[in-house]
Amino acid sequence: MLETELILLCLKVFACRIVDVSLSTFRTVILVKGRTKIAALIAIVEALVWFLVVREALNFPTESRIQVWNIGLAYALGYAIGNIVGGELSKRISGTINVQIVTSSKDPDMIKQIQDKGFEITVIDANPSQYSGEKFIIFAVIQSKRLREFRRLIYTLDKKAFILASETKVVTHAVVK
Repeated sequence: MLETELILLCLKVFACRIVDVSLSTFRTVILVKGRTKIAALIAIVEALVWFLVVREALNFPTESRIQVWNIGLAYALGYAIGNIVGGELSKRISGTINVQIVTSSKDPDMIKQIQDKGFEITVIDANPSQYSGEKFIIFAVIQSKRLREFRRLIYTLDKKAFILASETKVVTHAVVK
């Protein structure tokens, strides 16, 4: 019976650690974006999950070092997977990204194709430098979950484009698609 209880505990520790670390990763992203009240609520759940599972794991009657190692391994694996899950969750939910594209082409067809995919953009002329000719900058504010799609589109239209993407803390008076 103890072996079944050990397996169940390891599964519980693994699953709870995924939840705990995913929440921690997501909370950090939310906190950086200035959403302190939401971050505080997430922190309460995160700490409670961590406390309850650690309490149970430490109170489990272990009879051998292998049992301790099994619990520790479940804890460590949950931590690792939680980082992956939390990172993916943060990418998908965290909000908007400011994207700047430097291109040598101010092709109306390129601009239309970007807009046809649902991206709102602004194009400005950039001063040429002694190292390159005419340049243009395309500005866009997009949902972070669409960044990969946006980058693929830009590189399909201009293989030499320079793309800079950064987190956006606040967006006002904008339509973000």
